[in-house]
Amino acid sequence: MKLVDIELVEPGHTLGKSIFSANGTVLLSIGVQLTVFMISTLKRLGVTTVYIDDPLYRDITPEEVLSEETKRAVIHQMSETFEALRSGKTFSAKAISQTVDQMLDDVLTNQSVLIHLDDIRTADNAMFLHAMNVCMISSMIGLNMGLNMIQLKELAIGALLHDIGKLNAPEVQEGRMHHSWRGFDLLKHKWEYSLLIAHVAFQHHEAVDGTGEPRGIGSDEIHLYAKIVAVANYYDNLLFHQETPGRSLLPHEACERLNAMSETKLDHEVLVHFMRIVSIYPNGVSVRLSNRLIGIVVGQHRGLPGRPVVRIIDKDGDSSAAKEIDLAQHPTLFIESVLN
Repeated sequence: MKLVDIELVEPGHTLGKSIFSANGTVLLSIGVQLTVFMISTLKRLGVTTVYIDDPLYRDITPEEVLSEETKRAVIHQMSETFEALRSGKTFSAKAISQTVDQMLDDVLTNQSVLIHLDDIRTADNAMFLHAMNVCMISSMIGLNMGLNMIQLKELAIGALLHDIGKLNAPEVQEGRMHHSWRGFDLLKHKWEYSLLIAHVAFQHHEAVDGTGEPRGIGSDEIHLYAKIVAVANYYDNLLFHQETPGRSLLPHEACERLNAMSETKLDHEVLVHFMRIVSIYPNGVSVRLSNRLIGIVVGQHRGLPGRPVVRIIDKDGDSSAAKEIDLAQHPTLFIESVLN
């Protein structure tokens, strides 16, 4: 499987990873042969990259923290939750709790897998995938920081619902300040939830140097859950051009941007743990090495996100008999650029 730019996809290419609709059903299934109409539709929906099933790279499979079943369940539940709120109804705290339990089961089972956000985002599913990704990343950071299961559950629920205040907000009042206050107000009245969950929505746009929103509080006043969600939220937004309008950053670029915010916008300790669980150069990505060789990333090292295993491609584009270079064993070699 290979990650390619949507502009390079041609009719007859086989989809290597399913694409979800806004209600959690599968929009396009893995294995489908793409047509001109399908490709045009994906472009119209805002899709920029897709995984293609290429015989030369069939053994290259990005590891997943969440199963496809869990992803469908999360997207479906978030769709139902948001629809209830849009209709002026309350949402089911029990259903959210059960969905979070399913997510945490996957996180605990796959805690050694490095995070790679590779689900195809469209205008319809973007809000739900963002919530799911922020929840997954936050849970893995919390797990690495030694939070117990009660704390992980609180963190995960808060992360999943961190943007709930954006719903039904009048256009003239849209903005971080409004949705943070509104999210806090919605969640603090859910008797099933700890008040700490509401504070995730309230504080996830605060900054450790006191320049954040909505209250401009300093590091000591920001709860750990909110500091964790702030990192996860910022990372997902950078990858999907919410913080960089018109341009999505690549994972290594986003990580550089986050590290530059250490001890100003973001908490340093949380960033240290985040960098241990993220895949900077995901499997399936084409890269050029400092020795000018071109290859495909095929393996990862936990704790060494910038030193993956790269399979070198020959000049004819064939990698079937090519050697693999483990950058962890070659300290003088480094990835010069990402080619996708």
